[in-house]
Amino acid sequence: MSASFEVGQQLPARTIHVDRATLVRYAGASGDFNPIHWDERFATSVGLPDVIAHGMWTMGAAIQAIVDWVGDAGAVTAYSVRFSAPVPVPYDGGADVEVTGQVKKVQDDGAVVELTVTSGGAKVLTRALATVRGTGPAE
Repeated sequence: MSASFEVGQQLPARTIHVDRATLVRYAGASGDFNPIHWDERFATSVGLPDVIAHGMWTMGAAIQAIVDWVGDAGAVTAYSVRFSAPVPVPYDGGADVEVTGQVKKVQDDGAVVELTVTSGGAKVLTRALATVRGTGPAE
């Protein structure tokens, strides 16, 4: 059973934790071994505050909130973001990425959902828009 999409409808808020082990696993899966993602000394030497999460990891982690909400990864037909700030991942404790979302537009075959994605109080993704097909979120 599904509910209908409605303009202004909110997705459940989600917190996604990332730590250094997550970054190592993602580097292996993606083939992105840039030292800014695992070598604190290198990352700070190029002006970063710490090791940072891969942008594509952040983008992928954020869209999972919509996938879970609609109940089908295949329902996401388009997704785009602009990277606005890095996600620093301290050795001790890691970092949290906060994801919220809202339906911005209802279309005949689905909806456009805008995500708000922050970490440490900073917006890390902007213009984060996903188009989903279907009649509404899974219940």
